[in-house]
Order: sequence, then C-alpha cells, then structure tokens
Amino acid sequence: MAALLEVKGLKAFYGQTQSLYDVGFEIPDGGITTLLGANGAGKTTTLRAICNMVRTDGTIRFDGKDIAGQATEEIVRLRIAHVPEGRGTFTTLTVDENLRIAAYTRRDKAAVHADLERVFGYFPRLKERVQQQAGTLSGGEQQMLAIARALMLKPRLMLLDEPSFGLAPLIVQEIFRILKRINEDDKVSILLVEQNAALALDLATHAYVLETGRVVMSGPSSVVKNDENVRKSYLGY
Repeated sequence: MAALLEVKGLKAFYGQTQSLYDVGFEIPDGGITTLLGANGAGKTTTLRAICNMVRTDGTIRFDGKDIAGQATEEIVRLRIAHVPEGRGTFTTLTVDENLRIAAYTRRDKAAVHADLERVFGYFPRLKERVQQQAGTLSGGEQQMLAIARALMLKPRLMLLDEPSFGLAPLIVQEIFRILKRINEDDKVSILLVEQNAALALDLATHAYVLETGRVVMSGPSSVVKNDENVRKSYLGY
C-alpha cells in the first residue's frame, strides 16, 4: 500500500524549546495508524506539526508533494482534516451551521447537501439535533459533531486527537465503530492519537510509540500490542 503521508526527520519547537526530535513515520493510503505515548510524549505536537501550527523542521510529504511550511489553510485545502482534542466546535452555532461552515470553501452545493446526508448516515443523532446549539449537546454528541465537521471537508486524511477523552465507554465504542466505517466506506486514511491504547491498537493496522519526542518503537498493531513493554506501560497487564 503506497504511503499517503511521509514524515522524516521531523523536529518541532515551542519558542526555543524543542519537543520533537527526528520523528519519522508513514501513513498508508487508506490505512489507520496510531501514535501511542504518555502525556507530554509529543503526540499532539506531531499532529500540529503536520498542519504547520508549530515551528518545524524536516520533511512532510502528502501524496508525494512536500507540504512542510505551507499555510495551515492550504493544508486543509489538500483535504487534511484535523479534529483537535477538546472537539473545537462552535458552541453558539447550531449543528447545521457547524457542518456548513466546514464546507464554506466548496462551490458544489449539490455535493455538499449529499455529504450532509452521508454524515447524518454515520451520525443519525446529529440529524435529530440539527437545529440545536452545539454547546447544548452532550460530550459524545460534540465529539461526533467534530468528526462530522471534518468529514464535510471530504478529507483524504483525518488527524484525530484523543477522540475518547472524557467520554463514557459505550459512547467511545460507538465512535470507534463509526471511525472504522468511515475508513472502510469512504477510504479516509486516519492518524489517531489516543490514550486508550487497547482501543487504538484494535482499530489501527500500524502503530508508533513516542517517548519524549522520539519514536522508540513501530510496527504492525498486532506486533506492538504483544510487546512486553507496551503491555506493561499502556495496556496494564
């Protein structure tokens, strides 16, 4: 499977403080890859670096083209959608307005309407609440809205930061089932940052482990899952 995203020698900085050190990984076209690591390991920074939201050095290639240093809005136009930790929905706007804002750059109105219906197929609960203010939704519904809004960009790659954060286990399982469908049905590649390592390894085909801004292990999820250090540090057995 060809690589959709290739990252090599990636460094990232907050001011004078370096937080990533020569990070490298690939995301296959149509695949699901997860980044594992403790808090502060550099997982969120890696997603932000791909979107040029922090100062970086190194190589970032998307679909064979170098995108390092491109403006964040240009990266979005390449159909890379970032779902940040904390959802980031517009709380005073309705569900419908949140979704339509995501498609504001698109001129194909008929296709936008079709994509709205497709999104509601994944998240029927959002259709029931389409005129409800986003800030009045439950945490799980807000996470669904954040993912649905990213889908309105018609992404080829979705960057997901802690989608399970603060949610009840049953809601988390539902969201992960939907992510699997999105990957399989719409062929959206996914880079997943997730504290629930067991869920992430079950969903992903490939995994990278970050420690203090460096990749210390990588491989197929089935192999990483059975590594003794990973089991003790992230899976609790």
